[in-house]
Amino acid sequence: MITVMGPKGLSAATTDRTGNSPGDGAPRPPRTTPRLLRRGRLLATAVVLCGIGMVVAAWLPAAMGSFGSLMQTFLPWSGVGVLALLALAAVRQSVVAAVAVLVPAVVWCSLFGVVLVDRRGDGAAGGDLTVVSHNVHDGNPDPVGTTRSLAASGAQVIALEELSPRTAPAYERALADSYPYHSVQGTVGLWSTYPLRDVRPVEIMPWTRALRATVDTPKGPLAVYTAHLASVRASLTKGFNTARRNDAAAKLANAVRAEPLHRVVVVGDFNGTTDDTALGPVTAGLRSAQDEAGAGFGFSWPASFPVVRIDQILVKGVTPVSAWTLPRTGSDHLPVAASLRL
Repeated sequence: MITVMGPKGLSAATTDRTGNSPGDGAPRPPRTTPRLLRRGRLLATAVVLCGIGMVVAAWLPAAMGSFGSLMQTFLPWSGVGVLALLALAAVRQSVVAAVAVLVPAVVWCSLFGVVLVDRRGDGAAGGDLTVVSHNVHDGNPDPVGTTRSLAASGAQVIALEELSPRTAPAYERALADSYPYHSVQGTVGLWSTYPLRDVRPVEIMPWTRALRATVDTPKGPLAVYTAHLASVRASLTKGFNTARRNDAAAKLANAVRAEPLHRVVVVGDFNGTTDDTALGPVTAGLRSAQDEAGAGFGFSWPASFPVVRIDQILVKGVTPVSAWTLPRTGSDHLPVAASLRL
């Protein structure tokens, strides 16, 4: 900086080495981004990637195998992660991260937001037929109490899975008075207040875990399938193994596609959710009663603290009016129910 002194010793002009004065085009100090906008950029990036991951997980093809099934089974719980990310953004006092949380929040709402709406109609009174499905567990200590709870629902059709030669007679005796028509095929059974005919096992596994029957309702015949797909195995060495379940689902799907009746109900323990693309062969062309006429996710397992819905009531050619879960029994599953308009 050069200062030129005037005749009386006063500064006449001040210039820099380029001849510019500070007020005449001199460089200004760089502007700084507000601290709240700079803070949490790394967290914001992670949040956006989380939202992208949710989209990818929801659309993973069945070819991805058991990894995709695992992610899709528990994908609804990613909403808890969204809330945790929002709380973390608040702790960090990061405006950028808080705004970024909108990405996974919008993704989650687009996938599951409709589930939060109560879609139930007038309950069992609003339909023509109430169906109940329950994996009763082969170690159930109270078959009589279980059947009493199921019959109290007012269901005209009750499907049971995981029966055994030891326990099946107890259920048959307990339901005999209220449900005069029934058939037990292997480990599954069907009880009805209306006549059953054309009952036969459906081969989905080496032993019988599915059946098909025609229920002669006052409004015409209805095909009912009851199935218990193979269990999903998880281990440290083999991971999340769904191969046997997926194979059973494909065989059940073939049987349902070949069904000549227009009105079809498929119920049972699928050991998987309707969001699992690996179960697409059997869920395609069918509608979930819970998704269409339930409230919330309708989680059914484990009964002590349900976190997933693996027990399903799927329909075609009929209209779900209401869907719900019944109170806990002696099983590790909750019973699921639906009222249907035929």
